[in-house]
Amino acid sequence: MSIVEIAGLRKSFGANEVLKGIDLQVTKGEVIAIIGKSGSGKSTLLRCINGLEDFQSGTLSVDGKPLLHHNATAMRELRQHVGMVFQSFNLFPHLTVGKNIMLAPSLVKHTDTKTNEAHARKLLQRVGLAEKFDAYADQLSGGQQQRVAIARALAMEPAVLLCDEITSALDPELVGEVLRVVEGLAVDGMTLLMVTHEMNFARKVANRVIFMHQGLVHEMGAPEALFSNPQTPELKQFLGALHN
Repeated sequence: MSIVEIAGLRKSFGANEVLKGIDLQVTKGEVIAIIGKSGSGKSTLLRCINGLEDFQSGTLSVDGKPLLHHNATAMRELRQHVGMVFQSFNLFPHLTVGKNIMLAPSLVKHTDTKTNEAHARKLLQRVGLAEKFDAYADQLSGGQQQRVAIARALAMEPAVLLCDEITSALDPELVGEVLRVVEGLAVDGMTLLMVTHEMNFARKVANRVIFMHQGLVHEMGAPEALFSNPQTPELKQFLGALHN
């Protein structure tokens, strides 16, 4: 059973067609790494999956729920099933770490404060920041802020977690701590779609790697096969450029 179903997805910004007919099925518990040059449509694809971008044609459903932009109820429903972690941490600076994590469940699910706080503390423990419940974002390193952002996305108990280049704004020495958290989620069976430049991580953790090129899924396969034996000149060139 596919948890994410995408068929014939096309998305344009004005005259510029960014996604040119994407077909993709993701099964529950699968970890997908999405790689490709800037402008290949990777982030736009994620933003379509969680409803941040409207698309011109094609169909998209998550956890059996179709994405219907003109239907506010359907969009709310969808967003409860999809978590997203962005490149920039986007934490609310005026709220403590704990309150950042508790905000969405209290507003959307109307979870009572006691349950919500217990859940938030458990999530902070999961990302290795149990002691930071009462801290503010500006007291944390970039890596810690990004781990809080992951905990916040998990607070809504999403069926699918989307990660959009979540390590690219971090200093190199902080990248590992964030990727370890994501790896832990993968081990626990979370369905993950991750746009990443971290090829070693993609090779180690992903079940499938998708190489996007000019708005299309250009190649797709198991990490070992894709990295060791690229089938197209575009992927060969992309991987070659990384090693130079």
